[in-house]
Amino acid sequence: RSAVNLVLGRGGSNSEGFSAMWTADEIASMCYAHYSTKLPKKGLPNPGQEWTLLAAVVKVEELPNRQSVCNSESNDAYLEVVAMGTGSKCVGQTKMSKSGNIVNDSHAEVTARRGFLRYLYCQLKEAFTNKNSIFIKSGQKAKWKLKPGITFVFFTSHTPCGDASIIPMIENHNEPLVKMRVVGSVEQKDIAVQDNKNIEDAQILNYEEHLPDKRQKCDSSSAAIPEKRIKRVNETGDISGSSSVCKNKPNHQSAKGGMDIQINDNQPCGAETMSKTPLSQSAFALNTQNNKRKQIEVSDIHRTGAKCVPGGLQDLLGPGINYHCVESLRVKPGRGNRTLSMSCSDKLARWNILGCQGALLMHFFEDPVYFSFIVVGYCPYSDEVMKRAIIERCRHVASLPREFRVQDVKMLQSQLPFVHSRHSALSNHDPSKGRFVPCAAAISWSAVPDQPLDVSVNGYKQGATKRILETPQARCRICKAELFMVFQELLTFLSEQNYPVSLRNLKLKTYWEFKEAATNYQKAWSEVQKQAFGTWIRTPRDFLQFH
Repeated sequence: RSAVNLVLGRGGSNSEGFSAMWTADEIASMCYAHYSTKLPKKGLPNPGQEWTLLAAVVKVEELPNRQSVCNSESNDAYLEVVAMGTGSKCVGQTKMSKSGNIVNDSHAEVTARRGFLRYLYCQLKEAFTNKNSIFIKSGQKAKWKLKPGITFVFFTSHTPCGDASIIPMIENHNEPLVKMRVVGSVEQKDIAVQDNKNIEDAQILNYEEHLPDKRQKCDSSSAAIPEKRIKRVNETGDISGSSSVCKNKPNHQSAKGGMDIQINDNQPCGAETMSKTPLSQSAFALNTQNNKRKQIEVSDIHRTGAKCVPGGLQDLLGPGINYHCVESLRVKPGRGNRTLSMSCSDKLARWNILGCQGALLMHFFEDPVYFSFIVVGYCPYSDEVMKRAIIERCRHVASLPREFRVQDVKMLQSQLPFVHSRHSALSNHDPSKGRFVPCAAAISWSAVPDQPLDVSVNGYKQGATKRILETPQARCRICKAELFMVFQELLTFLSEQNYPVSLRNLKLKTYWEFKEAATNYQKAWSEVQKQAFGTWIRTPRDFLQFH
């Protein structure tokens, strides 16, 4: 069980229309407390010398009609961390395993989600054996669904790598908290920005450390990239000049049009997205809700180390705001060679349509398991950029099987920093003790009774020697091969006539065959690829043929 469980009670609802049973700071605080008490020290960063990322899944269970703490019109909420992960590294494609023994992607969002899969498998097993579980039988034979009142919140200490981390840096001379809206002349696109408070501490790039002077040539096979203009607005509202930023993908209509700015003083946000020394600027004089005139400059963008996939729109790699394009699918950088791991922004967008349970568990579920909220810790952040990356890129996807849909997952930010974030740890760095580097280890924790912890390095169990690599002894419990074993074990609790319909009367053997048998899941994924993510890099089939 989680080290920190909370029962919260509040009345009413907020302006977004959801029940205000908890705050983003409470979610963050709970996850940080769990991190400091439940995870092993041997997998944590060396203080002042290393940093890492943190992600977690929090179960929220409404407890209606309780007489304590809150009034009769409100519900209490029981909060529990059910999965947690750390990490910031990936395995290059030359080190991938055809036996499913290695974890290719050890970014925190992925290790947390894989720990969550272990939790879901454990809860299904409890349901199969008539024990207390989050699942109950659904109206469909051999299918299960979540109990009413149970939802899941995904927490990440930093914006996900990839599209969600390409955030504009804004310098605002009047220092209010502002919200900037980039408005196309035909259609609109939103970007959130903040003031220049603590500006000297704000010039930190995203965690994959991609500096402006690291120039790379665009893929020669990629098409020429059109530009999108940022218009300069004078005091009368007329356009007097412009500078360019990279245009969105050609097949996204929202990429078209010029750009203006609209700001809102009521947006709560941190200060880290600002830049003191912009590389390229567009100035805007605007009216706010309190009719004060404010000057805003689009100076630069926070960058991501994730690279655009081959065959898609490519980054311009120009100075300042001309460095990145947006809405592109991206792959994570690897040590030494290219990875096949899609960015966390892309994976979250996929989970927001297909569910976070994956294909195998979908055999048992009536509906996908979606995250209802994504909470981000204190870091450079934009609510609108998060929505663009995770929701809007797939908003137009249609013709999905009945159980799948594009979720309007809610985005929130906490103002609480993560102690081992790159920015926090860098402030305590002593250069005399060596370089400041990402922690080599990744940790996965799951709320399961047996062996909840997993510590890995380079995709294998920490401490595994070369002699035992590619053997079960070196496996992490969240690698494909181990999760497939848990899936197969789950089937032993059912007689064949009680199998899900998708698995009956089939002679399936390999991991790939069982995944493909989840036909509605695969149909939904096919539609997403055809309509939105056509250049998604899929794992080659020969890496999925183990059994």
